[in-house]
Amino acid sequence: MLTAMRQVKVPLKERSYSIFIGGGLLARLGAECAKLKLGQRCAVITDRNVGPRYARAAIASLKAAGFDPVLITVPAGETAKSLKTVQACYDELASHRLERKSFIVALGGGVVGDLAGFVAATYLRGVPFVQVPTTLLAQVDSSVGGKVGVNLKAGKNLVGAFYQPKLVLCDLDTLRTLPKREFRAGLAEVIKYGIIYDEALFERLENRLAKLLKLDAKLLGEVVARCCEIKAEVVGQDETETGLRAILNFGHTIGHAIENSFGYGKYLHGEAISIGQIAAAELSCAVLGFCGGCAERIRDLFKRAGLPTEISLTSAQRAKLLAAMKLDKKVSGGEIKFVLAEDIGKVVWGQKVPEELVVELLGGGPPDDSIP
Repeated sequence: MLTAMRQVKVPLKERSYSIFIGGGLLARLGAECAKLKLGQRCAVITDRNVGPRYARAAIASLKAAGFDPVLITVPAGETAKSLKTVQACYDELASHRLERKSFIVALGGGVVGDLAGFVAATYLRGVPFVQVPTTLLAQVDSSVGGKVGVNLKAGKNLVGAFYQPKLVLCDLDTLRTLPKREFRAGLAEVIKYGIIYDEALFERLENRLAKLLKLDAKLLGEVVARCCEIKAEVVGQDETETGLRAILNFGHTIGHAIENSFGYGKYLHGEAISIGQIAAAELSCAVLGFCGGCAERIRDLFKRAGLPTEISLTSAQRAKLLAAMKLDKKVSGGEIKFVLAEDIGKVVWGQKVPEELVVELLGGGPPDDSIP
């Protein structure tokens, strides 16, 4: 897929870095790493799905640029984002004698990026790392901004750090091999950027969704770049989430709780936050007077993207979901805080919502036993 390469800068002073977006970029991995003056020895961390497709090309590019890479393959899926997997990666890095100047390449989706980034942040008290995201969700969201971490049984991303990559390389060609379900899940984060920050992007998605679902090269490059621009602007103003960066969590409080309480893997992250964003839009109507017509537009766009829009829960499941929400990182003083919409393109964070309103929204009924 031939597309013009786009570059987005994440402005963080001495920790600033570039995001490159375009087709055929994996072959440039070694050359771009060489420009960063990193150590010769490096490790490529990938998973059992991505490795067979792209590890050989990544290793070859690094070797051609004079690097000495080793390959570390972890299990695929959200359950791999654990301290047990981190330990296994540490042992591999130590056995290959990686040093403080060595670096790590995260080759894969959001799970691999979060995991490898956390390993990089903590091994030898921090070694450089490079993100090579291979899913839409990772390219537009999780690979950018320096949030790295792993899950505990109690909840998602409860152990982690803010640790910025040296480079993010988004090869749009890797999206061609994504399962359709994974691509659609990534659209949940794309839609989110329109809701929280850019009404024009939201309208563009409404008007051109069919073309995007066909992976139109030009449109895909433009949309991925715009999402990266938005995240770079937000992170540049609030790197460690003391304020503005919280808007990126729109729909995630309920979404993460769905992932955790139903068991990681039943709902993909994008599917869970699709439900979470629609719930957040409905809460916005009740709490902030967000217009019902706008909430319907949001629901309709997620539905057209092929994403789940609601969930049915038994009383026991609802209680479990609420308990998971109370373990969310954004809970303060025991109160769950939400990001809510005032308009499409404008949201506010830190909003208190009465628990009975959340319970009412989540409803009851038979359990949802179907995989979306």
